[in-house]
Amino acid sequence: MPRIFTEEHGLNQCLSVKIRGLILLLTTTVLVSAQEPSGVEVVKASWSKVRIGWERDPFGGPLENFDEMRSRVRNERRVATGGGERAQREAKADEANLAKQREKAVPPKYYFIYKTKIKNNHPSAITQIDWDYVFFDRGTENEVGRQQFTSDEQIGPGKTKELTVTITTPPTRTVSVTSLNLEEHDRFTEKILLVRIKFADGRVWPFQ
Repeated sequence: MPRIFTEEHGLNQCLSVKIRGLILLLTTTVLVSAQEPSGVEVVKASWSKVRIGWERDPFGGPLENFDEMRSRVRNERRVATGGGERAQREAKADEANLAKQREKAVPPKYYFIYKTKIKNNHPSAITQIDWDYVFFDRGTENEVGRQQFTSDEQIGPGKTKELTVTITTPPTRTVSVTSLNLEEHDRFTEKILLVRIKFADGRVWPFQ
């Protein structure tokens, strides 16, 4: 299970997230530039932005909830029975009430999934990896964000495994947690840094 060290909190946290009904909205794959020990290779990495509790189609109009459906059916019946001006007034009142409910609606919530694929060419199995996902401004190459993770994963000699962490913290403070922006991934260049690796034979990289 991954242990998470976030840039904003600087705390050691344990997080296990089960998410149902994820809708993948944005994925970017990076060209990996990594600090690697001999025998351990970063194959690739990517981060994704997903929306939890998906209720609306981002490519279409809003979907009806139960109250909206009930109001629509009621108004259709009023028109069908010749309600006249009274029906129109009641329909406007219904629409006003629904508008107030929409204003109170909670904004969409996004989670972020960070992945890296590691290949172990070392003769001993890997049991734990500390790794950083680092983001740089594409124009200046200044560091603008860093997510720090510890993954307790068994990677045997000659094996490859994908490490995955899901958290609510965005790559940088400029990435929105309440809206989708398809151009966000174009702002950065990205790099995976391997910070510490523990092997099954008891050795720990960087080797002392």
